[in-house]
Amino acid sequence: MIRIGMLSYWHVHAEDYTKQVLGHPNTEIAAIWDELPDRGAEKAAKYGVPFIANLDELLARDDIDAVVVDAPTNMHRDVMVKAARAGKHIFTEKVVATTVSEANEIAAAVRDAGVKLAVSLPRLYDGYTQSILEVIDSGKLGQLTLARVRLSHNGSTANWLPPHFYSKEQCGGGALIDLGCHPVYLVRKFLGLPESVSATFGFVSGREVEDNAVAVFAYPNGAVGIAEAGFVNSHSPFSIELHGTDGTLLYGFPEEKILVRSNQDSEKVWTEVPVGDRLPFAFEQWVGHIESGTEATENIAFALDLTTLMEAANRSAAEGKSVRLSDLQG
Repeated sequence: MIRIGMLSYWHVHAEDYTKQVLGHPNTEIAAIWDELPDRGAEKAAKYGVPFIANLDELLARDDIDAVVVDAPTNMHRDVMVKAARAGKHIFTEKVVATTVSEANEIAAAVRDAGVKLAVSLPRLYDGYTQSILEVIDSGKLGQLTLARVRLSHNGSTANWLPPHFYSKEQCGGGALIDLGCHPVYLVRKFLGLPESVSATFGFVSGREVEDNAVAVFAYPNGAVGIAEAGFVNSHSPFSIELHGTDGTLLYGFPEEKILVRSNQDSEKVWTEVPVGDRLPFAFEQWVGHIESGTEATENIAFALDLTTLMEAANRSAAEGKSVRLSDLQG
């Protein structure tokens, strides 16, 4: 049994990861820490485990093997470096950090300690993503020239997001670094890492952070990637567009169906591609890596690339110019 310390319930998905811990046959909650003691004590009482007010004390316990980190994003580096040095395996909410420098510090601490790290990137493993990758690999789209992924909700205009999700200090940004992570890592999956990033942020609801965002990725072969996110849209479906020299793929317009039209098909009509099975969630993969002594190599690489693209987008929006990834300091 892998005994897990839950580190903070700051993030809106912390309860989801709690369910994953409780639902896995080989994991259990051993203790809870939270930067807000009242919240931590409440959760500890709810799940019948000790609340430990001091993080160092929790990390020093021999009856804790691993941690799930849902602390404020600006605390990730300090919390995860401490956890790694204490010999605890780490599962964390994205983003792993807001800057390349901090993300590399975390990755180095994990490597030095020999612990297992995994980051929640759920849409990377969803069934539609696996089916879309099969279409790309089939060559039916030809050379990809544009990828666009959009994810948006009305959390700000309908006022259902927690207030701390509008804290630039804690979050490192708004819609793009929260919801936009998913479009960003999917565009990264479809097209690879770009040369440069240009981002535009909108502030529709007057919050401290952006609630309407677009990031555009430029590639040396002329391809373009577009990631869109927002907190101010009531009925915006999650959608994926892929365009290539020989065909186009659409998903979520608005139904959750994959439609493909290709010059390589004799009739050149829209054809539905079945959505296949999803891969295991990152949490389940993480447990497997702990048990088998393997590494979440691709997951960690995508998490580090995600931070690179987020830092570039934030800089671009702040400076009003395109930012080359090669200009970021690791």
